[in-house]
Amino acid sequence: MSETEVIKINNNRKNTFMQKVKEILPEGGNLNLCLTCGACASGCPATGLEGMDPRKFLRMAALGLDDEITGHPWVWMCSLCQRCVYVCPMAINIPALVYEARQLWPREERPKGILGSCDMALRNDSCSAMGSPPDDFIFVVEDVCEEIQNDQPGWENLQAPMDKEGAEFFLSQNSREPVTEPEEMAPLWKILHLAGVDWTYGSTGWGGENYCMFLADDENWKLITEKSIRKAESLGSKVYLNTECGHSTYSVWMGVQRHKIETDLEIAPIVPYYARWIREGKLKPSSDWNKDLKIKFTCQDPCQQVRKSFGDPLAEDLRFVVKTCVGEENFVDMTPNRSNNFCCGGGGGYLQSGYTEARHQYGKIKFDQIMATGAKYVVTPCHNCHAQIHDLEEHFHGGYTTIHLWTLLALSLGALAETERVYLGADLAEVWLPGEPGTPDPFAGK
Repeated sequence: MSETEVIKINNNRKNTFMQKVKEILPEGGNLNLCLTCGACASGCPATGLEGMDPRKFLRMAALGLDDEITGHPWVWMCSLCQRCVYVCPMAINIPALVYEARQLWPREERPKGILGSCDMALRNDSCSAMGSPPDDFIFVVEDVCEEIQNDQPGWENLQAPMDKEGAEFFLSQNSREPVTEPEEMAPLWKILHLAGVDWTYGSTGWGGENYCMFLADDENWKLITEKSIRKAESLGSKVYLNTECGHSTYSVWMGVQRHKIETDLEIAPIVPYYARWIREGKLKPSSDWNKDLKIKFTCQDPCQQVRKSFGDPLAEDLRFVVKTCVGEENFVDMTPNRSNNFCCGGGGGYLQSGYTEARHQYGKIKFDQIMATGAKYVVTPCHNCHAQIHDLEEHFHGGYTTIHLWTLLALSLGALAETERVYLGADLAEVWLPGEPGTPDPFAGK
């Protein structure tokens, strides 16, 4: 739809879409409060894609233009990041409208990548969007753990428990690691081991992703969330601990609320626990490795874990952990940041929606943010952020490196083996290798 196209409104239109949305609004919610101020559009990276923006979408819905909304591809280019809600003076939840508009698409006509990942998770008890069944997951975890025990001195007692009854923490796992890069699980296991954490995986329900949420498939969003929650409960765990996967954290945290799933489990992201374990002295990372190198780092605030759920306290914990690991003087923040941060364009199912050109255009704001910091490394405690920001670097030739938070933390603990440095640049490939002169002993004082 072009900017100059005239939309004709007649009195015979049936505003069924808006009526449906009003029925699900929380108490006190009112989409008619829009002041048409444009704050939502000015702060949205998706503005202009397919000739659409948040304000225009809301006004079309309010005017009953259901036919123009139904099937509009922009609903898959909006990442549902809620920055429009954050800047809106009336706090109107436009992403809730977009979510409902996604449901207007016949299920089989929704983006094939998102649809396929949702359906794959429904086919196996792992809830893995990549289709890894329980037996494969068990084998990979045992194999990687045994290899570390045998090949890395000091880690002979490392454990990656499976179905351990009574463990305090039930740990989810994004499928990307066990399926395509199993060595990336090791740094997190080591962090948990050094912190003395009582944790377990589940042989079922471990899949830390839920593309049914992005598909706007409420029934199966609930099904996958509940299957994972019930597995954690069956083992007697107290905390459902999401790894560095933003949408996994949000899909479980919000899934429990939206779908009224009763549970006594604490649904928690791992970043605040990293910070807690450091403050309690259970983890003792050091930034000494960076005293002379003075390599600059920045971090991405995942929308799913900050603005949409746990807020600025998580953002502060993220900065605390990064600064502890690299030195406060070597951290450079993006502007804006924390809850006001721009979405990178990796969420909302964007990475699997098929709209690659739009995703790159959306992400250019994030790319420019990163480049303005001058940082050489971007820390991303979220898989979708990691994949998108890494892709943006390749597409726009940014010259920065994207890493997981667990990589940085394990390095600063002196625990990151050579095989666990796939995302580090050449400048850090040999810094503080375990057992080498100058590398601290991660077991000192244990």
